[in-house]
Amino acid sequence: MFLRRFLEACAWHGSALLGASIFLGLFAPPLARAMRFVITPTVVGLMTLVLLRVDFAAVFGYLRRPALVLWLVLWLMVGAPLLTWAIVRLARFDGALAEALVIMATGCAATSAPAFARLVGLDPQLSLVASVLSTLVVPFTAPPLALGLLGVALPLTIGGLSARLVLVVGLPLLLSLAIRRFAGEERLSPWGRAIDGAAVLLVALYGIGVMDGILAGFLERPRFMALALALAFLANYGLNAATALAFLPFGRRIALATGLLSGNRNMALYLAVLPPETGFDILAFFALCQFPLFLSPFLLKPLYRRLV
Repeated sequence: MFLRRFLEACAWHGSALLGASIFLGLFAPPLARAMRFVITPTVVGLMTLVLLRVDFAAVFGYLRRPALVLWLVLWLMVGAPLLTWAIVRLARFDGALAEALVIMATGCAATSAPAFARLVGLDPQLSLVASVLSTLVVPFTAPPLALGLLGVALPLTIGGLSARLVLVVGLPLLLSLAIRRFAGEERLSPWGRAIDGAAVLLVALYGIGVMDGILAGFLERPRFMALALALAFLANYGLNAATALAFLPFGRRIALATGLLSGNRNMALYLAVLPPETGFDILAFFALCQFPLFLSPFLLKPLYRRLV
């Protein structure tokens, strides 16, 4: 079947497709503007596909390891932001980009974390656990941390985040369970690689849409945007390395998986909830954080192959 072969090809070339999508959105502003309105549907569709490929027995296996899960949540949502804030203070770095760096570190793991983990050969089940749990606790940790460390009030409410969690996790869970029940595991199994390819395509669509307005920023303020982009890579891969070291006692595979999801934070959440008066510098930085996220399969996959 052509569709299945096409989607399987997308999975095999997922790293290249994701890298291309972010640059397509950057250099084709009208397309990025058009795709911005489908960001939420693509996130819901992506989580549905991720859940179709999840081994729920492995997920529950992680939930039966309370020491690992508790340390994972505490590190992601408290330890990493405090470490980032301490480094920013020691470097005497201030201004909007310093605030953006710390706020970025308070974010929950990206919804796409399981898909990226699968692309680079790491554990998608652990990434799913981290993504869901960190999204659950972000309204309790991010606002007090941002206010206490930076004096910045983040408009994250428990009610608003709960509604978003139902949309991006609850609805996909129901859809995936319904598909599993009516299609059956025997029919779904041969489509596994094709499902991965469909997930890659949805992430690519999201990548195109999130680049809306970024090219104009580069043309108007090239030096600032270049600095912000460099800091986005530094923050992503710095958190990745620090988290991997923090989780080495749990084994190399778990350490690498937690490192990847710690660097790839859910900036789409902040882009959605921050008020219109939020400064351009902070919003631009959050959008530029998509570059290290989307390029991580291409840049890091060879390293993970050696280490795992």
